[in-house]
Amino acid sequence: MKILYGVVGEGMGHAMRSRVILEHLVAQGHEVEIMVSSRAADFLAKRFTGVNRIHGLHMIAEENRVRRGKTLWSNVLAGASGVPKNIAAYFELVGDFAPKLVISDFESWTYLFAKRHALPIVSLDNMQIINRCTHPSEVLEKHHAEFQIAKTFVKTKLPFCSHYLITTFFRPPVRKAHTSLYPPILRPEILSAKARNGDHLLVYQTSEGHDTLADTLAKTGLECRIYGMRRHLEAEVREGNLRYMPFSEAGFIDDLASCRAVIAGGGFTLMGEAVYLRKPMLAVPLGQQFEQVMNARYLEHYGYGQFAETLDSPDTVLRFLDLIPQCAAKLESYAQDGNRLILEGIDGILDRAEAGVL
Repeated sequence: MKILYGVVGEGMGHAMRSRVILEHLVAQGHEVEIMVSSRAADFLAKRFTGVNRIHGLHMIAEENRVRRGKTLWSNVLAGASGVPKNIAAYFELVGDFAPKLVISDFESWTYLFAKRHALPIVSLDNMQIINRCTHPSEVLEKHHAEFQIAKTFVKTKLPFCSHYLITTFFRPPVRKAHTSLYPPILRPEILSAKARNGDHLLVYQTSEGHDTLADTLAKTGLECRIYGMRRHLEAEVREGNLRYMPFSEAGFIDDLASCRAVIAGGGFTLMGEAVYLRKPMLAVPLGQQFEQVMNARYLEHYGYGQFAETLDSPDTVLRFLDLIPQCAAKLESYAQDGNRLILEGIDGILDRAEAGVL
C-alpha cells in the first residue's frame, strides 16, 4: 500500500517513535512517502528514502520555560518562507505518489492532504490522550486552565480521523470512539539494553540558562552523568561529582540502563523508556507545556517517580532520592512486550483500509 506519513519535527521523540513504525511498514513491503520538519527530517533522512522536509512549528525554551513571545516571532518568520514550500511539496506529491492512506504523528499538513483527497487518516501519537481520555482530578490539580487550553488545541489539531492510536504508559479511561491505547513505542536500542542497578544519576536537560540545576546536583554528592546542559561538547568534562557528557546515543542509553534514577524534563519518550527499564524518574516539565505536566503528574500518580515544578532547591532532589526504593518497587509491576501490540494494531488498521472498512 502507498502510505503518506507525516511527522511533527518539534522534539526528537516523534522522529524516534516514527522510525520504529516506518521500519515496520517498509519491512512489510509498503511504499512510504515521509513529510517531516526540523531536526526530525535529518534524523529520518539518514534511515529512509522518500523523506521530504517541510516547515513545522518549533518552541524556544529558556530557564526550563517555553518563551511564548520568542517562539511566536520565530515561527512567524520561518513560516513566511516555509508555507509556500509546503504547498509546492503537496502538488508534487499528488502527481507523483498518490497515497491510499495517511498516518500522522501530530503533523498537520499530511492531515490536510488526507482530508482534501478523502483518504483514510490515522493519528498515531501520545498527545491525543489529552482530549480522548478522562483524567483524574489529582492529575489535573492546579492545572485545570492549562488542561482546557491544551485539550482545545489537541482537539482541533487532527479532528475526525479514521482512528486514533495513542501510545502511553498510563491507562486512563477512553471517552471517545475510534480510539485505542498502546504501550510506548520503543526504539530497538532500548529493547536490547540490559537494565542493571548502578549508583549514578542520569540527568538530561536541554533548555538554556539552567545553572541552578548544576548547583543542586553538586550538593547531592552523587555521581551525575549530565547530558544536554553543555551543548557541543566533544569530550567528557568532570567537575567534582558532575560529569558533563558529549552527545552519544549509545553512551546515553547505557547510562540510562545502568543508572540509579533519572532526572529530566516531562517529555514522553525518555519517560516511557525510563518506565520500561524500571528506572525511577524525577520529572521537571517545561513551564507552559501542559502535555509534559500531565506526563509527570501521571508518573507520580502511578508511583513510578516524582513531579517537580523546579529544581532550584536541593531538598527537591534529596526527597526524590529517599523515594527511589519505593518507586523502584512500584515499577517492578510494569511490563511491556516490546512493540508487539502497536505493530499488530498498525497491521490491523492497514488490513481494514485495504478492505475499505476503515
